[in-house]
Amino acid sequence: MSGVVVGLVTGPDREQLLRIGRALVEARLIACLNVVEGVTSVYRWGGELQEDPEALGILKTTTARVEAVERRIRELHPYDVPEILFLSVAAGSEAYLAWVAEETRQAR
Repeated sequence: MSGVVVGLVTGPDREQLLRIGRALVEARLIACLNVVEGVTSVYRWGGELQEDPEALGILKTTTARVEAVERRIRELHPYDVPEILFLSVAAGSEAYLAWVAEETRQAR
């Protein structure tokens, strides 16, 4: 395992996710965030079937930063129960994985 994880977070729009992404990068909690617009989510909420336009954020961080990333997303996110998922990265470009590790390294 590489120690790098990919995170997924949905939000109501691009601007909300960019605001969250900027805060996470500034705090060195993530190396980067990609925002994909035009996502439609279908789900049940409050006993009702919902279908809403959303944006999807794809973030890169390390396993050591996962708890802090989740905590900060919850503080900044407009949803009561935001989607926050982390997927382990089994392998990847060594240079890219090293960059993610360097960008998310805690200041000493």
